[in-house]
Amino acid sequence: MPHMPMSHEEDPKEKLLEQLGDISDIELFHNQVLLAVYLRPEKTKSGLILTANHLDEDRYQSKVGLLIKRGPLAFEQDGNWFTGVTFNDLDWLIFRPSDGWSITVNGVLCRIFDDISIKGRAPHPDSVY
Repeated sequence: MPHMPMSHEEDPKEKLLEQLGDISDIELFHNQVLLAVYLRPEKTKSGLILTANHLDEDRYQSKVGLLIKRGPLAFEQDGNWFTGVTFNDLDWLIFRPSDGWSITVNGVLCRIFDDISIKGRAPHPDSVY
């Protein structure tokens, strides 16, 4: 499905953070990163209502998530892999869905990745599908 701006009643980042709640007891090791998976709302800005099948497919095919935790070595690899790139908590990051391990944290769909599986950054989750 091509890119389409979605209708958000609340900011997607704030919504995910509210749903996650306190995750201070979650610890990641080595170069692992935890992303909260972006699931599109059912309505586009133009008023199109997505079917349940389209929305359910995001659970498996969503390619963007919010960086919420990282291990102590994440994005610190020696060499040139991350040279000149700064990652910030709460960045929207792009990934290949099959590269991550799907888990739920406080009822929120998340994925754990090796840092080198992160492919890019997006200004907004609707920019990528």
